Amino acid sequence: MESQSRVFAAIVPAGRELSGNEKDQGLEVRAVSRQSPGKCLREVQVTGTAEVRCQADRASVRVSVGNSKESVSEATHSVSRRLGYILQALRQHDIREEDTSVRRFLHRDADMYRMDAEVIVTFSDFEKMERICSILLEKLDKSVFVGTPEFYHSAECLSQMRLRACVSAVENAQLKASKVSQLLGQSLGPPLLVREDETKEWRNNEDNGGGGQGSAAPSHFPSLPAVTASSQVSVSFSLRDTSRKMR
Repeated sequence: MESQSRVFAAIVPAGRELSGNEKDQGLEVRAVSRQSPGKCLREVQVTGTAEVRCQADRASVRVSVGNSKESVSEATHSVSRRLGYILQALRQHDIREEDTSVRRFLHRDADMYRMDAEVIVTFSDFEKMERICSILLEKLDKSVFVGTPEFYHSAECLSQMRLRACVSAVENAQLKASKVSQLLGQSLGPPLLVREDETKEWRNNEDNGGGGQGSAAPSHFPSLPAVTASSQVSVSFSLRDTSRKMR
């Protein structure tokens, strides 16, 4: 998780408006009238930013088997045996039925009948995925095709990432306001306003070009994609004058 913060402070007397430059500095301390005309409420306005990076939490793998025989029954029986072994291996590793989909296709190829079957498996445990793929390749050898995993982010993962970015930005804003209020001899009161001003989201190496890592050696391992979310918030806190309480 990465966060950025810049602090600019200005004590503004009641009745004076901020200039355009002052409003853009990210922090504002001012006295304003709220509800009661005889009372002035001092408040500090700050911004907070945060970035959260999340790697893919799902992978989809395609496993397929096929065979050609002179009769439909022979082709079906040959493929069904290997398909049954694939599904049994998945069950033995506690892969849920809703995380698998099976398709079968029988067609004629010249004088032969060909049966093809395909299993698409969704994994959330990548180590388990590697074990299962190794077992299938070892036991079924050339009669099975195990595709390269396709990694992606689930909707829950992306939602949690955006939430964490926003919450972290608010925490950074609160920390900034707390430090500034102590510096000015004030105590931080409750928040008056919290607003998310801007959100951004990008995939690795798409917006920032890989960060100058140089030319890496080619790898046979599939890349694990990542998504980064950023959030910028504006928060207003009331201020309490601690010097008055000490008198």
